[in-house]
Amino acid sequence: MAKKRILFLGETYRTDAITWMNGLKEFGDFEIVTWELQTTSTGIHRIKRLVELTSAFLTIKKIAKRFNADMVIAERTTSYGFLAALTGIKPIAIAQQGITDLWPHESPLYFFKKILQDYAFKNADLIHAWGKVMADHMEISNVNMSKVLIMPKGIDLKHFKFQNNQNKNFIEAIVTRSLEPEYRHIKILRAFAILKQKNIPFRLSIIGDGSMRRTLEKLTAELNIEQEVIFTGRVPNPEVAKMLQQANFYISLPSTEGVSASLFEAMACGCFPIVTDLPGNRSWIKNQENGILIFKSNFKILAHELEYAWERNLWREAVTHKNRKFVEEHANYNINMNTIAQTYQELINQKSITN
Repeated sequence: MAKKRILFLGETYRTDAITWMNGLKEFGDFEIVTWELQTTSTGIHRIKRLVELTSAFLTIKKIAKRFNADMVIAERTTSYGFLAALTGIKPIAIAQQGITDLWPHESPLYFFKKILQDYAFKNADLIHAWGKVMADHMEISNVNMSKVLIMPKGIDLKHFKFQNNQNKNFIEAIVTRSLEPEYRHIKILRAFAILKQKNIPFRLSIIGDGSMRRTLEKLTAELNIEQEVIFTGRVPNPEVAKMLQQANFYISLPSTEGVSASLFEAMACGCFPIVTDLPGNRSWIKNQENGILIFKSNFKILAHELEYAWERNLWREAVTHKNRKFVEEHANYNINMNTIAQTYQELINQKSITN
């Protein structure tokens, strides 16, 4: 029997996209071809990207016809999701990437993006909400909730194995977010500088790369913590898992958050999570129950909470075991991606019956 074929519209270098496609190949035995925009959505390139969007749907229709696609899936409702809907190819599954794709709110293109998103929502056959916080936004946007599947893609628990490191005699902290301003690494470094002043032993590993790297490296020297902070650069996913298994704290202070696979990975590996107090994080972390939420990413509060948690290793150990069980039940890649793949098969079969 020939494999069903899916056309994926999105940025193929992103870990989330790779996980999505690999899961469909593994659990649905799909054949996948990809297409993505060639210009970025930042700075002076935004206008050029909009121009590219206007003609992209013709290109996509040609690819779909040549590939004989049985289905189209797309990430981001305001770009690839809109393009998927515009082509008229059926069935279509689209995914909202954050709490909302209508970001930033102060953007002059906000209302234009909303028109694109509404069109995508209306014409999609299936809408992915990787978490409840996304589904809540969709409901506010008057989406037909019968089309919404609330489920994260999950993480591979055979790969991200649990390791109890809460009895270490120093803080072994890890940050796995891109070195970009919205992830507030500066505040994390300032918090650890306070810990050093208090003679609390620590090692901080900052994984990844980005536009802030030189600034952050310079700041570690200014704060006199360069001996305790390690900038690893980009690290292959298998190595990220090993580093998470060695750590006992996971820290993430983004300015906005949807459903964070990085948080799931850390929870699965036994890291105690300290993250920004945001709706996306509140779906998974209850303050002082299975982690700590930092209000407005205040670095002084972060330093205080790190010290508080550090002094309570038995509590942290109980939390990390609880978090591992939570991830097994709610973010298991094998279970969730199998469900998603089977849902796609059903959509394709329904299309065949009606044609």
